[in-house]
Amino acid sequence: MPPARITPVPLTDVAIRKAKPADKPRRLADGGGLYLEVSPAGGKLWRWKYRYGGKEKRLALGTYPDTGLAEARQRHAEARKLLAAGIDPGEQRKAERAAGAERAANSFEVVAREWLGRQAWVPGYLDKVAAWMANDVFPYIGARPVAEVTAPEFLRVARRVEERGAVESAHRIMQNCGKIMRYAIATGRADRNPVTDL
Repeated sequence: MPPARITPVPLTDVAIRKAKPADKPRRLADGGGLYLEVSPAGGKLWRWKYRYGGKEKRLALGTYPDTGLAEARQRHAEARKLLAAGIDPGEQRKAERAAGAERAANSFEVVAREWLGRQAWVPGYLDKVAAWMANDVFPYIGARPVAEVTAPEFLRVARRVEERGAVESAHRIMQNCGKIMRYAIATGRADRNPVTDL
């Protein structure tokens, strides 16, 4: 009679909380390649061991207690779905991070500051436009990818300025936003200028 196969017992919140560090990193298995690694310093990191393209790989899924057991299992399940679809979850994460960095580098504020730096206006006017942007535009749409800012978002910016009675300033701010969007188009970071829709 063959020996009985021992199946790993899934982790519990109590077992995770009680897990103590050792001289070497410890791995507490949850099943399906998901485990909690306890470092000698006491840090706890969720990891998933998987194979892709014939190679063994590991994917970090969060730190405990910020990422609890249920959330770690959910992230594990999502990563397994990617793997089942033929996608390397580790490479997918790298691509998402790169896309996020690119989006941040092409935010409305980054493009606007670049455009402002190219203007040959008298210093007083340059300061005025920069202040409009810093006070009335960047707090609301500055972090948005320049290619994704919409006409309604620009309209809300203008309305906020109009509501305090600065109608002429709102008009000038929108003119400059339109110029920034044209600059974004010219530099290949946007396809259209939504300010013209207002």
